[in-house]
Amino acid sequence: MASFPSSVLPKDITPAPKRDKGLAEFSPKLSRTASLAADQALAELQSGPDGLSEEEAEHRIEVFGPNVVARERRFTRLTLLLRACLNPLVILLVVLAVISFATAETGSDLVGGGLMVVMVVLGVSLRFIQEARADAAAAKLKAMIRVTATVVREGSAREIPLAELVPGDVVKLSAGDMIPADIRVLSCKDLFLIQASLTGESFPVEKFDLTEPSDKKSPLELKNVCFLGTSVESGTATAVVIETGLKTYLGTMASAITQAPPPTSFDRGISGFTWLMIRFMAVMVPLVFLINGFSKHRWGEAFLFALAVAVGLTPEMLPMIVSVCLSRGAMLMSRKKVIVKRLNSIQNLGAMDVLCTDKTGTLTMDHVILEQHCDVVRQEDEGVLELAFLNSHFQTGLKNVLDRAVLQHGEFHEDLRIAEYSKVDEIPFDFSRKMMSVVVATPAGGHRLICKGAPESVFSRCTQFELEGETYPMDPVILEDLKEEYDKLSADGFRVLAIAYRDCEPKPVYSKEDEEKMTLKGYIAFLDPPKDTAAPAIAALKTHGVTIKVLTGDNELVSRKICGEVGLHIDHVLTGAAIENMSDAELATAAESTILFVRLSPFDKRRIIRALQSIGRVVGFVGDGINDAPALRVADVGISVDTAVDIAKEAADAILLEKSLLVLEEGVIEGRKVFANILKYIRMGASSNFGNMFSVLGASLWLPYLPMSPIKILTNNLLYDFSQVPIPTDEVDPEQVEKPRPWSMSEIARFILFIGPCSSVFDYTTYLMMWFIFKCGDLGLAPPPELAARFAHASLANPDSTYAAALFQTGWFVESLLTQTLIIHVIRTNKVPFIQSRASWQLIMTSAAIMLVGVWLPSSPIGPWLGLVPLPFHYWPLLLLTLLFYVVLTQLVKVWLVRKRWI
Repeated sequence: MASFPSSVLPKDITPAPKRDKGLAEFSPKLSRTASLAADQALAELQSGPDGLSEEEAEHRIEVFGPNVVARERRFTRLTLLLRACLNPLVILLVVLAVISFATAETGSDLVGGGLMVVMVVLGVSLRFIQEARADAAAAKLKAMIRVTATVVREGSAREIPLAELVPGDVVKLSAGDMIPADIRVLSCKDLFLIQASLTGESFPVEKFDLTEPSDKKSPLELKNVCFLGTSVESGTATAVVIETGLKTYLGTMASAITQAPPPTSFDRGISGFTWLMIRFMAVMVPLVFLINGFSKHRWGEAFLFALAVAVGLTPEMLPMIVSVCLSRGAMLMSRKKVIVKRLNSIQNLGAMDVLCTDKTGTLTMDHVILEQHCDVVRQEDEGVLELAFLNSHFQTGLKNVLDRAVLQHGEFHEDLRIAEYSKVDEIPFDFSRKMMSVVVATPAGGHRLICKGAPESVFSRCTQFELEGETYPMDPVILEDLKEEYDKLSADGFRVLAIAYRDCEPKPVYSKEDEEKMTLKGYIAFLDPPKDTAAPAIAALKTHGVTIKVLTGDNELVSRKICGEVGLHIDHVLTGAAIENMSDAELATAAESTILFVRLSPFDKRRIIRALQSIGRVVGFVGDGINDAPALRVADVGISVDTAVDIAKEAADAILLEKSLLVLEEGVIEGRKVFANILKYIRMGASSNFGNMFSVLGASLWLPYLPMSPIKILTNNLLYDFSQVPIPTDEVDPEQVEKPRPWSMSEIARFILFIGPCSSVFDYTTYLMMWFIFKCGDLGLAPPPELAARFAHASLANPDSTYAAALFQTGWFVESLLTQTLIIHVIRTNKVPFIQSRASWQLIMTSAAIMLVGVWLPSSPIGPWLGLVPLPFHYWPLLLLTLLFYVVLTQLVKVWLVRKRWI
């Protein structure tokens, strides 16, 4: 997909050399403006409390452009089609097809060229459809921000479309609003934001209007800066716009999402195999041409024969076999609640040996609950929950996620007889106190002040604590012990609030001064708990050779606790701040041994994935937020869920219909089955074709005629390819899906070089059999009487027109076709074929049918058209012995390669 032109990016950004190219940076204006006082920040942005004038706003929109995050150039369908054609295998097949048509002398040349054209059309069509689907990501970004903002211009507030916002605009925010750009808070009251989509934090984050120190490392940590894409949970604020459009933090992510995705493990594997075959051709085809040209002095015929050899070496059915395997895998995976958007990702899923996952919603329930309500020594206490429930029930304003978690315990509504309580007053939250209180009239007629807030703040207002119904003074020694108990809760990853109360003399109005001499009742502790399926799914993925790494924007304590509960042992943690100071090489080394990464920005996640890929790991990533989109895009396989934001779903390769790693585990197994079957075709076709062409080289050196005519080579290749069409339906041995199956060109090359010559051994025994037993070395060999008329007028000046040549070529044609087809069943498994492992019935039936066709063709009506002649009766017992010894030898060599762990 298109990337944004560099001209729209901030001019004052200098790319850090340690980061990967194309990685967007935060605008330096964010930190600079955050470190200024409110009036200085307005002056820096050439604005004021009354906002901009309309004329100035119009001028700035011309300078900075509209406040949109997706202005990319969309590819035309023609461009996508051309890109789909730029593939080494596609180009090779097209070249060979053109040469076949240009030099066609027989129908078989046209058939061979036509077959290659069909395979090209199938492969190109598949990629074209995939690319067209991916081209809609930026449109989703645009749709996300089609809202309005309240802006102050010339002293009056009004609603304008978000796209018309410019740097320097003063905006008003209230509960439920989306942050319209990257902004600096000028003034606020109880401002809490939901920014899980950017940082992964489950809890609301409070923002303030205080000046920030200028030494902050990450703008995400700035307390007076808010980012486009987050939303207001509660409170109000006035802010000034710092950056808009592509210069915002979300805009930099849009650039990353709309760039063309990098080649995945599957793409690199297919390309690597294609070039491997091209290298084989570059050596063998010229050799065949030169040997036949110099030995037989018929250069035109040598060229056609060399062309047939090139076609014989080409795995022309690879695009179709891959497409069928992937499509069938996608259907099977859809039944297991995994929807595949990009078919290539199926193999990547199976090859994946590292799974990076977000914490919130994947390992956890993405739903904050009240996990503990305990007294000061952390023993469960219903009285603490009762006070917390009354406080949350009677407070005014928008309830945050913590209040909602408390109020989910609705049984207290009846047990406490809420109707018998009434609210007297409320002391709202503020930054200096870090707590809030409500005062209720109790059924007994008294007033009770119930306070909740940050433990360190509540402690300072308490003079005593309650334990098991008794109250005790909070002297300094006891206070340290109480803080130690609270610290243990925090260290366990809980978000902790203290609960205190005070029975007061009734009065009409209460103030902050009344939050004194309170009694500490205990604590309420909140957590986004792990899913029940997370631990067994992680254990299952580990047994399948997949390492789990957690990449989150949340803090270390919470993340450590969740990881511990799902069975991930954490030795050390890497933070986003530490990653910022690492080179790519240092990060790759650290990422390999680290399980938990915390306080990450979206681009930190992307860097980690690229670092792991740089050391040869095949990386999957699971995420569902805006902050996950860049990582989803760059991973070998990006995985999201159907409840994710649109941007994450567009960037993903696969969608889980159920947000569970257990569902993903089934997808991994299916991906490995698909790749195992693709690898079967590659091994079978490449090794067999290589063996045949190796045989051609030897035969060309001493035969007075061609070892096999071009039409026979193409027919042999076509029939053999047809026998492999049912490979996508084949069974896969359990051992083949136990561990990740990445591409290995060295393994494929070893398989070709060791298994291919096995067929050549028996090709040469067939040569000797035809030469000495059936006298094919005698160019004057007379055909049987019934075939005599066919060769009566043959010109002896052309040795290939003799009966001896026809008989030799027919004998090798049949032996080559039958051995290739039979050996499919040896190559498809590392076990003993037919005994320990059997192919699918479709593959068995097709193999048997092709072998019968091979036996029938020499004596069929089609035989003369192909240049085949009937074979002597005693040829067939010798062929059976050849097949038997071929199977045994290939099995022995295969077992030896497996024991050496070379395949």
